[in-house]
Amino acid sequence: MSNPDISVRNLWKVFGPGGEKIPKDASLSALSAAELLARTGCNAAVRDMNFDVGKGEVFVVMGLSGSGKSTLIRCLTRLIEPTSGRVLVDGKDVLEAGTGELRELRRRKMSMVFQHFGLLPHRTVLDNVSYGLQIRGAGKAQRYAKSREIIELVGLKGYEQHFPDQLSGGMQQRVGLGRALAGDPDTILFDEPFSALDPLIRRDMQAEVIRLHKEMGKTMVFVTHDLSEALKLGDRILIMRNGEMVQCGTGDDLVGSPADQYIADFVSEVPRADVLTLKWITGPVAFGTPADAPVLAAGTVIRDAIPAVMNSSCPVLVEDAGRITGQIDRDSILSVILGTEAAA
Repeated sequence: MSNPDISVRNLWKVFGPGGEKIPKDASLSALSAAELLARTGCNAAVRDMNFDVGKGEVFVVMGLSGSGKSTLIRCLTRLIEPTSGRVLVDGKDVLEAGTGELRELRRRKMSMVFQHFGLLPHRTVLDNVSYGLQIRGAGKAQRYAKSREIIELVGLKGYEQHFPDQLSGGMQQRVGLGRALAGDPDTILFDEPFSALDPLIRRDMQAEVIRLHKEMGKTMVFVTHDLSEALKLGDRILIMRNGEMVQCGTGDDLVGSPADQYIADFVSEVPRADVLTLKWITGPVAFGTPADAPVLAAGTVIRDAIPAVMNSSCPVLVEDAGRITGQIDRDSILSVILGTEAAA
């Protein structure tokens, strides 16, 4: 990936005495989590992690509880101090940043939205949203004007003078989101921000993130343990287990070509037609398929292709990068819907 917003290389976070030795010792770094704990008393929460996040991308980190995902996202801004490795933001290594540089990174480059909101209870919505601007030295008139714009953007206009305990959980999280946006950071980090919300409110907040991303184009790193949330939000998804990356790719990649049985089990209940694209069910162009048959892009989600395929009197051609790569028909669509299509 050229010019990523964030590059993570060989990142480790080891908790416990002498943890700094483990990444450098091949005999210890190769141990399983249980073996490492038994032998050294240390827990490697993040193990040799490598990935890039592109500008404007929604990059989701997911895994079960204890997989290391929240530790990882906190290492990006050194809210948790990494043991070793590199975290490059705009080409500069965060691990080498001094106190002043780190403060500026957190104030201007990256903001975080927390699971439990992290609001200041004695401050109004307006003062919570403007807090980051205040500590950056913005004048009252300037920060309030900016914050009112953001409050309207996140759907809280009219609640400027309310306090957090007067708001629902979803509204409190909108305040947290507004606070993160107010400083106009390049990147927003989300640490399971909706896991404490009721399902309907959670769905509304997911839609809000999608809307804001379309409007503002911010780079987002989003941590969740919910696969459906990851598939809904993520351009790419990194799945962790025991501090390690198991697979990183689009939802289409994870469902269509799982790296191992762990990923296959993880995605086994995903409605495949809602995630897979036509590339997974495209077959050779059959003799007799007319040259003027309907054409769909290989990146079309299968469910979105159903009307065109079902309404066509002949197979539908599939095109990728300006070239016809094959065809699909009603049987290939139905095989996925009925769950009989094996992963390619």
